[in-house]
Amino acid sequence: MVLLHVLFEHAAGYALFVVKEVEEIGMLLPQVEDCVLNIGKFNGMVSLAAFFPFKSAQAALDNINAISEGVVHADLKLFLETNLPIGGKKKAMLGVGDAKIGGALQEELGLAIQTGGVVAEILRGVRLHFHSLVKGLTAQAASKAQLGLGHSYSRAKVKFNVNRSDNMIIQSIALLDQLDKDINTFSMRVREWYGYHFPELIKIVTDNSTYCKMTQLIGNRKELSEESLESMEEVVMDSAKAQSILEASRSSMGMDISPIDLINIERFSNRVVSLAAYRLELQEYLHSKMGQVAPNLAALIGDVVGARLISHAGSLTNLAKYPASTVQILGAEKALFRALKTRGNTPKYGLIFHSTFIGRAAAKNKGRISRYLANKCTIASRIDAFSDVPTCVFGDKLRDQVEERLSFYETGEAPRKNLDVMKEAVIQAGEVAAEIKIKLAKKEKKRRKREKKLAAFSTGDGDEEAGDGEAGATENGEAKKKKKKKKPVAEAIQMEEEASAAENGDAPAKKKKKRKSEAMEVEPVAEEAPETPQTEKKKKRKKKD
Repeated sequence: MVLLHVLFEHAAGYALFVVKEVEEIGMLLPQVEDCVLNIGKFNGMVSLAAFFPFKSAQAALDNINAISEGVVHADLKLFLETNLPIGGKKKAMLGVGDAKIGGALQEELGLAIQTGGVVAEILRGVRLHFHSLVKGLTAQAASKAQLGLGHSYSRAKVKFNVNRSDNMIIQSIALLDQLDKDINTFSMRVREWYGYHFPELIKIVTDNSTYCKMTQLIGNRKELSEESLESMEEVVMDSAKAQSILEASRSSMGMDISPIDLINIERFSNRVVSLAAYRLELQEYLHSKMGQVAPNLAALIGDVVGARLISHAGSLTNLAKYPASTVQILGAEKALFRALKTRGNTPKYGLIFHSTFIGRAAAKNKGRISRYLANKCTIASRIDAFSDVPTCVFGDKLRDQVEERLSFYETGEAPRKNLDVMKEAVIQAGEVAAEIKIKLAKKEKKRRKREKKLAAFSTGDGDEEAGDGEAGATENGEAKKKKKKKKPVAEAIQMEEEASAAENGDAPAKKKKKRKSEAMEVEPVAEEAPETPQTEKKKKRKKKD
């Protein structure tokens, strides 16, 4: 006779159920489906054999991750070996819901595994009545455990290096493009609005952000005088242009403007200037993010073009999966399908056209250099996507190769072989990665030491508070001693912070200041020490008198 056990994985722990009368249950599947909904009938079919609760949320997460990957966790193995009857007359068969974990259990423990059919129906009933089958577990506690584990499991699934998230690059480049459009539209609105009052300024100042700054500075053109020439030169960065603005304001054909209208124009131009300043900050942020996420791609093709490629592909991993032929025409899909439909010439380049290499190439070599550049972009994106320590060594070498290929098209000078260049790059990248790892290890050591000392310092504070509570009011002298004990720990932490600052070159001045302050503190103590015997002698003389 076969003895069927069913394994159920819950957020609270592992449960092993014994199924009664297996042969009859197997024959009467419709009846099983009806009995699942009724807890009284289901208790007659299934009984709890063993339950293994998880000790912590981390243990539950580790176990559920192992199950999802089809790996037998040590806790599960121990639980089954302890509670599953392997020997004896009755053959033990284990029913599991997932065929993947079933295969792993069969290999690991040599058990007979059953999935689907009756097992699926029984597991459905167990899932429905689990809080009733396990003593001491309420429905509320079970739902809380499921919710907590679900959140932690989802976080762990999407967990990756925060500094290397390409989603931020996608959002940044989209916002950058939107800001360019908005700043352009708003600047044209300022030009049109302020042009009623001072139309000559439009031809003199062509840059949008500079025009908005000049609008703020000038205000009413009738109030413009030679005193404001210096401030205009600072904005325009040209003395001749500032002089021409002053002359144009005196003979302007513009209409007069009321103060309230001028206030509104100045406010709007102030918004445009702030948007332009924010755009520059966002560009710096994008540069730093590209240096962290895709340094090789950024070194090869530039921050903006590299970010556009990542954004168009959806992620850096997707871009790394694309072949070079796809990267070459990425962004020119409409032109490609139109060419295929009309049987015309297919496009030679897409987004990579914005790189400087294609612009520098001759008209007959644009297609060749775009194909070569797409090939190098694919290599760079794959290195960035799958390397542990990001460095820009490969990107610099690939950029040199593209430069050499450009000069080869122009002059005929033969470029270096790819194998030689990549050998050099691998050696350099290994050295740079080793340096980065050493720096990270040192930082981690310092952080751990600081945490240990702070923990020791905090425990010392706790001990002192307990001592104060026991001793009462007579520990003024003892408290002073304990304060002296605190000093070495605090000083050690300060010394360590100074040592870490010394690497950046900030420490010497601070140390001198501290030494001076310590000397200043020591001097009054030294002066006070000899005064005590003199005062005692004076007191003795007074008593004798």
